[in-house]
Amino acid sequence: MIRAFRDWFLDQLAMYAAYHTDRRNQFTHYVGVPLIIFSILIVLDQVRLGESFSAAILVLGLLLLSYLVAVPVVGILSLIICVPLYLAAASVAAMDPMTRWLVTAVCFVAGWAVQFVGHVYEGRRPAFTVNTLQIFMAPGFLVAEMMFAAGLQRGLAEALHLRAQKFARP
Repeated sequence: MIRAFRDWFLDQLAMYAAYHTDRRNQFTHYVGVPLIIFSILIVLDQVRLGESFSAAILVLGLLLLSYLVAVPVVGILSLIICVPLYLAAASVAAMDPMTRWLVTAVCFVAGWAVQFVGHVYEGRRPAFTVNTLQIFMAPGFLVAEMMFAAGLQRGLAEALHLRAQKFARP
């Protein structure tokens, strides 16, 4: 079952990779994805599931768990990056409502705007318009891309490259 999940997950990452081949597009996602995640975590932190537990912790925890199961190194690095992002979002979520919603709206709109500009460079629509699950692949893919840029995880990079061919432009 874990192997099947890992294969499915790698296919999803490969699809994401196929829709993000232009360096300018990739760069816009390094800005846009964290802004969007940050804004969503602020909103989800408002949904309390207990005194010290929120929907943000639940959703982020499930996402990171899926990364850890599928590709442990991606999961560990995503955890290192996402925990401070969550803590920052939780601090904004605790602010007065006007400030909280202003920060949320600006980050959400700016994040999407930057990414859509990137897809103009790419010349291809965002992957989530074909497969909505691609929204959940963005953070993991960005972590993987950072590792690849640093010369790490070459086997994973090659596996994704090979799998991405089936999602290449027709």
